[in-house]
Amino acid sequence: MLGTRRDGAVSVLELQREDRRNALDLALCRAIGEAAAAEVDAGARVLVLTGQGSAFCAGADLDGVYGGEFLEALYGMLHGLTRLPVPVVAAVNGPAIGAGTQLVLACDLRVAAPTARFAVPTARNGMAVDAWTIRTLAATVGAGVANRVMLGAETLDHDAALAAGLVDRTGHLDDAVAWAHEVAALAPLALAHNKLVLRDGDDAAVAATFDACWASDDVREALAARAERRTPVFRGH
Repeated sequence: MLGTRRDGAVSVLELQREDRRNALDLALCRAIGEAAAAEVDAGARVLVLTGQGSAFCAGADLDGVYGGEFLEALYGMLHGLTRLPVPVVAAVNGPAIGAGTQLVLACDLRVAAPTARFAVPTARNGMAVDAWTIRTLAATVGAGVANRVMLGAETLDHDAALAAGLVDRTGHLDDAVAWAHEVAALAPLALAHNKLVLRDGDDAAVAATFDACWASDDVREALAARAERRTPVFRGH
């Protein structure tokens, strides 16, 4: 259901419900959240999230049972990804529809194949997504595009998503993993602080991560590396 592999400082999480186009059910939502947290605890500095087969994620499993338990698992997983202290890279290998687009929005950096497409078709199915999803979409792609997606039920193809900023780079899983390795070499405390600010962390938490950066060995390592004309090696403390 969910495959996990470690590649140095990068962990790759692969949705493995290819027969259901990687649609999210209760078990998969819980598995993503648990595996992501476990990989960070084990030392991963960047996560890459992708799908098996030709789809990234076709949305919520329509054969599943909807209700409070599923919604709690879905939103708990999505918001949990945004609260992780490490960047999460989406390797969007194909369509990301409904909850698939939500999963993409919960990631921090996005690499997408030319076959990727994105939609939140709640206006077609009578369902709803939370305010975080709509506001994050609008902050990412702008109000005009968000209006077309949410009010006009439009689908964004790869090129439209790239132009709007929902996609950062064109590529496949290998490209996403390569970018993740570049990011993993950066200062972990600085990345955690930057992500917290970008994800609207509260003032007290932001102040704490700011102070932690300036008090860290990593900031001194950067100064030493500059003086010695070498690449810094960051430890995250």
